[in-house]
Amino acid sequence: MTVLRIDASIQGPRSASTELADLAEAEWLATRPGTAFVRRHLGAEPLPADAWHHAIHAGFTPEERRTDRHREALTLAGTLADELRAADAAILALPLYNWGVSQHVKTWIDLVIAGGVHGERLLDGKPAIVLTTRGGGYSPGTPREGWDHNTAYLRRIVADVWGADLTLIERELTLAGVNPAMDPFLEAAELLKKTAHEAATQAGRALAAR
Repeated sequence: MTVLRIDASIQGPRSASTELADLAEAEWLATRPGTAFVRRHLGAEPLPADAWHHAIHAGFTPEERRTDRHREALTLAGTLADELRAADAAILALPLYNWGVSQHVKTWIDLVIAGGVHGERLLDGKPAIVLTTRGGGYSPGTPREGWDHNTAYLRRIVADVWGADLTLIERELTLAGVNPAMDPFLEAAELLKKTAHEAATQAGRALAAR
């Protein structure tokens, strides 16, 4: 079995989304030790921001008129699509940044779509765990309810466009204990952390056992 793991945090060892993905991966390996992981860290090694532009234009350019940048972008897009296509499952650690999907993740998604066949469900029926984290609170009744433009988009892409059997795990208030202004939410943040950690562990175990 091969699992594609994608990380996108820019927080390094302090990353809450990476921590969740590590828990899911550890439990997956404990349940199915022979699993091979293919890894790509979009935050540590971002994809070229202009690659999607060149890949799209290459598609409308006759082969003999394509530039080296066209060809490189098409190759990259094809590689990224192949990574999803070849995986038996996926663990995607994709935090919210600036109320939406980070530029690293959006570039990856756009290139994957460019590298696939139109309408192709690259994860059709395959299990995928999406782990997404938010520094603040966006739940109903909070001042920023409705400001999360990340989670619904990821659900749309991973489940509806790519066809995955999606397990979505969310954690909020990750900046409590980091930003003093959020100290009143420390207790709530600890509970959300505990719940998310348990969910990531359970998901890794359950999906590996399939």
